[in-house]
Amino acid sequence: MNACAGKEAERVDAELNRVYGELLAKAAAEPQALAKIKAAEKAWIAYRDAYMDAMYPAKDKAIEYGSEYPMEAELLRAKLTQRQVTALRELLAQY
Repeated sequence: MNACAGKEAERVDAELNRVYGELLAKAAAEPQALAKIKAAEKAWIAYRDAYMDAMYPAKDKAIEYGSEYPMEAELLRAKLTQRQVTALRELLAQY
């Protein structure tokens, strides 16, 4: 189950990278927009990481959350990433 959750997170991350690359290519002619898109993505990464830390704040995650933690963390990461893919597609529709 951990492996499947990890593969799902990888699949969604690859989708995010594809859509983000497409968005950067379409916005390339507008340097101001490009800079703002890059800043937004950087902020989203910080948000994602902080959100995951807030959901699982313990230092020793294996002891605190048990053997399900790796699976749950990967599924949460996939869920957050899928939301960002949707947001990037909305931006992409503007270009």
